[in-house]
Amino acid sequence: MALPTRLAELHEASDAWLADCSPHPDLVRQAWDIDALAPIPCGPHWLAAECLLVGGMQALGRIRDEHRGPLLVDPLLDRAWWLVPADAADELADVGAVAVRPAGTPLHCPPTGWQACGRFWLYRPDGSGKLTDPAVLAAALGPGGYRPSTEASA
Repeated sequence: MALPTRLAELHEASDAWLADCSPHPDLVRQAWDIDALAPIPCGPHWLAAECLLVGGMQALGRIRDEHRGPLLVDPLLDRAWWLVPADAADELADVGAVAVRPAGTPLHCPPTGWQACGRFWLYRPDGSGKLTDPAVLAAALGPGGYRPSTEASA
C-alpha cells in the first residue's frame, strides 16, 4: 500500500502548487471537488504556451526530461499548453506554432491526478515549480508553422 500513498502525496503537492498559482486557491480546490476545470490566470508564476496537440506531441519527443515542465492537453479542442516561465513571451514570439497567453489570461485546469472535462496533464506539475525551458520549446517547435487563433478557448 505504500505506492498509492506516495502517488497521493505527489498529487497533493502538485495540486497545492497549482492552486497556489491562483489568487484564489480555495476556489480552485472547490472547482476540482466538483470535477470542474479551475480558471488559473497566467502570470506571475507562469505563462501558457498554446499549440496544436499534434505539434505539442511532436515537440514532446524532442524535449529531454530535464527541460520539460507541465503539459496540459485537450484532445477534443486539439490543443496543448506548455507551462513556461513568466518572462518567456519574447523568447517564443517568433515561433509560429505557438501562441503565448498573456498574464491574466485564465488557463482552465483540471487537478493533476485525473482528467476533468476532457483535459488532463500529460506531464503533471511536480509541485516544485519546474517549467518548460522556452529556448528548448522554441527549438522543438521550430519557426513558422501554424499559429493558434487568439480566439481559442483556454
